[in-house]
Amino acid sequence: MKTTGVKAIRGMRDILPQESAAWQHLEAVVAEVIDAYGYREIRLPLLEKTELFSRSIGEVTDIVEKEMYTFADRNGDNLTLRPEGTAGCVRACIEHGLLYNQVQRLWYRGAMFRYERPQKGRYRQFHQVGLEAYGMDGPDIDAEVILVSRRLWQRLGLAGQVELQLNSLGDSEERAAYRERLVDYFNAHAGQLDEDSHRRLESNPLRILDSKNPEMEPLLSAAPALLEHLGQASRAHFDGLCARLDAAGVEYVINPRLVRGLDYYGRTVFEWVTDRLGAQGTVCAGGRYDALVEQLGGRPTAAVGFAMGLERLVELLAADEADSRGTSSAQVYVVVGNAALEVEALVLSERLRDEIAGLRLSLHCGGGSLKSQFKRADRSGAEIALVLGDAEWARGEAAIKPLRGGGEQTNVAIDQLAARLRSLLDLRSD
Repeated sequence: MKTTGVKAIRGMRDILPQESAAWQHLEAVVAEVIDAYGYREIRLPLLEKTELFSRSIGEVTDIVEKEMYTFADRNGDNLTLRPEGTAGCVRACIEHGLLYNQVQRLWYRGAMFRYERPQKGRYRQFHQVGLEAYGMDGPDIDAEVILVSRRLWQRLGLAGQVELQLNSLGDSEERAAYRERLVDYFNAHAGQLDEDSHRRLESNPLRILDSKNPEMEPLLSAAPALLEHLGQASRAHFDGLCARLDAAGVEYVINPRLVRGLDYYGRTVFEWVTDRLGAQGTVCAGGRYDALVEQLGGRPTAAVGFAMGLERLVELLAADEADSRGTSSAQVYVVVGNAALEVEALVLSERLRDEIAGLRLSLHCGGGSLKSQFKRADRSGAEIALVLGDAEWARGEAAIKPLRGGGEQTNVAIDQLAARLRSLLDLRSD
């Protein structure tokens, strides 16, 4: 169908009704799983001061230099649509005094914004769920955060579709010493570096390890590994994490090339990856960022968390045909045989919603013949048509007509409708 007029901004897509059931299913499972671990939801603003992200992410990163939606408001303040959620969560915790001498388990969800080339599963407006734990510095909380994500894959039926990759970045001193060794190694093989790696060599050499250029694979495989240069405390932390994951039956792969480009990350880093989404294989990324709270003006505070992109998870669910677990728009569609019964149909529909918990009922509106109403009932995806006709209503009855899988139409007394529908749809009373 040809469209005219104003269209959506490139990279910002509509989630249409036929897609929203899969989103609702995913969001409900996420909330249920996270709640089971005692995490509380925090709701954060879409707009923050630009300074928050330049201080946390860094002035010279691609996100700040090229990808943020930033503007000056009418007061001349520089504001930014949030490109990620962690910085805003830390800002809120500092501002409202949630961290000093306290532990916090928090989570959030919502839209994020980055100006980058749109592609499948990645848009300029995208949606994330983030989980953050503050005030706990041992490997036990790192393990818990990973277990939350593992349970989510189990609940979504995706456990066999994702792989956990794990690494440790050590502390800041260990990373600084390792950085020097890495720069020496890459300088000795400068002729094998691609253009992007040459650019990163002085500014962020650890990110070279994350290169996806297959021609550099032999060079990267032979590079020194940070895990081999950890101090005693960092090694004990990583071993403690692995021991807990082993005890919980979590399978993982140690990936010495798994890094982060920001200095406030340290020790544990992890990603859940899949080979079912092409090049965009990471569906959840997390780790420890003990230096960020102090960097944003708070007291030194241990912190660990993860973020997952919902678009990629919806794509993964669709690839696994798990989106069929979403709900249809209605279970019961009320067909009104005579316009004179429209008010009675409205009142009856409200009564049934009151009496049957979880019932999804659509009342036909807008008039039309019985034939056209049944067409709408069928297109709605409803399992049952509840038909109100003159003769049936005069006898205190309504007709129940199955719309899926056959079955005969039967008449039921109005005062027995709720019980019959509960039985047919396996629902409970309110």
